[in-house]
Amino acid sequence: MKTKDITLTGLMAALIFIGTFFFKIPSPFGYNHFGDGFMLLTVFMLGYKKGAFAGAIGAGLADLIGGYTVWVLPTIVIKSMWALIIGLFMVKLGKNNKIMPYVGVGVGAIFHICAYTLVRIFVYGTSAALVALPGLIFQTVSGVVIFAALYVCVSKAGIKKVFAN
Repeated sequence: MKTKDITLTGLMAALIFIGTFFFKIPSPFGYNHFGDGFMLLTVFMLGYKKGAFAGAIGAGLADLIGGYTVWVLPTIVIKSMWALIIGLFMVKLGKNNKIMPYVGVGVGAIFHICAYTLVRIFVYGTSAALVALPGLIFQTVSGVVIFAALYVCVSKAGIKKVFAN
């Protein structure tokens, strides 16, 4: 991996951490944040492998430092898998189709919701997981909307070209 790739991946991991840790709105079963939007942006800017790594590091550290230690391992796995799902749609299914990466975001979002709900069932029980589900759906959809807004801005500003070279 080139020095530039390591630097950009670290930068995006830091942005994911900041978006998760500092811009959070507490809820009964966790918190809502901007980190998912930055993670999705990283996948589209740097690719799914670097996006998975940056998402795992940034979001995992935010949970660890924020005191949500029970969520560190699930977060690392779930965020990485979301990025890898997008990668599957980008690389394997979307070689000549510009829509497939966005389908990957949607499929990954459904995975994100289901995976966190399963972990909540295991940790807190079914009732608590179902009560938390609307908040989780809101968090996931918010992340996708934040990503969409950021991606349009980054693309129009020409920043995407800097990341690609």
